[in-house]
Amino acid sequence: MYLLMTRPRAASERFVAQLSTRTRSRVKVIYSPILEIKPLPISVDTEGVRGLIFTSANGVNAAISKGLPRDIPAFCVGPATTGTAKGAGWNAQMVGATAEELVAYLIKHRPDSPLLHLRGEHSRGNVAARLTESGLTVREQAVYQQHLLPLTPEAVAAARGKAAVVAPLFSPRTARHFAEVWGGTAPLWLVAISEATANSLYSLDYVRLQIAKEPTPKKMRKAVKKLVKHAMRVEGDETTD
Repeated sequence: MYLLMTRPRAASERFVAQLSTRTRSRVKVIYSPILEIKPLPISVDTEGVRGLIFTSANGVNAAISKGLPRDIPAFCVGPATTGTAKGAGWNAQMVGATAEELVAYLIKHRPDSPLLHLRGEHSRGNVAARLTESGLTVREQAVYQQHLLPLTPEAVAAARGKAAVVAPLFSPRTARHFAEVWGGTAPLWLVAISEATANSLYSLDYVRLQIAKEPTPKKMRKAVKKLVKHAMRVEGDETTD
């Protein structure tokens, strides 16, 4: 069966590398990014900023590319974003697994502001606006673009074949786009990182749709492992564990 990875290539390769050896041995991986991340050609003014907000590793990478100072704290969503920021030299703190949790934490703990949220052109959660409404001084700046891409020829061939395809989806936007470009007849097994992501996939003809227990890479890997194992049994490729 196939494991169809639709995240940007580097993120997909990291995810696959952290799957168990057993899971990797059961699938043929197809890399077909349907989203391309590019830093915007802009400058970022951090004068007077007392903290950065990162809701994705893409925001961190854009900040790195622009040489932003590392001597201010960073408030992050999720372990991957936090780890990327720490690795780049920021005093980074994970303050939630979702943007909702980050907003709740910052409203409760009220760190020194102004804060600056570095995000993509397409962003959910209205983080800066909600924090500003709470009385914190928060501004936002888009620092990277997210271009939608078609499936690769290899992915299209898999979609039209008979072998099962397991596809993990990591955001509502990519899920919506995947639902538009899929158009295949292969048995489709889907993993969504959240209910909001799953909502865009219900229109597809799939065998099973599983939602990760938490919106984290670890829980997504567990969900993929479980689905691959189940798909192999259902598709008749394996009858015992």
